[in-house]
Amino acid sequence: MSENIVLTTGIYDLIKEHLRRRKTTLQEEQILLDQLKSAQQVLRKELPTDVVTINCEVNVKDVETNEEQKYLLVDASKEKVKKGKYSILSPIGLAMVGNKIGDVIEWPFEEGAKKLEILSVVHQN
Repeated sequence: MSENIVLTTGIYDLIKEHLRRRKTTLQEEQILLDQLKSAQQVLRKELPTDVVTINCEVNVKDVETNEEQKYLLVDASKEKVKKGKYSILSPIGLAMVGNKIGDVIEWPFEEGAKKLEILSVVHQN
């Protein structure tokens, strides 16, 4: 996991609002609050291309099973899980957002804690 995640101001505010509405588990909330304290906020045009944000396709590997999976992170209103489109505010979206290629994320998913390595990030326009 990055020492400091990098977020656009809009995504930072979106996550803060999501937390304020109590839409996460206590474990997720604590991780996110810790990350937000030290998060680097940047303008969208200044966001490094290797950082996970909204409208990007992320390829991750489960560190324990070596299984790879791709996720397209989108606005909550465009989520279509069956088509591989996940809300930026879904558990997988919140786990990855702000991290960069090479980071290993530990996240308390509903089906159990997982360690995921970010292999690639492709921004969609």
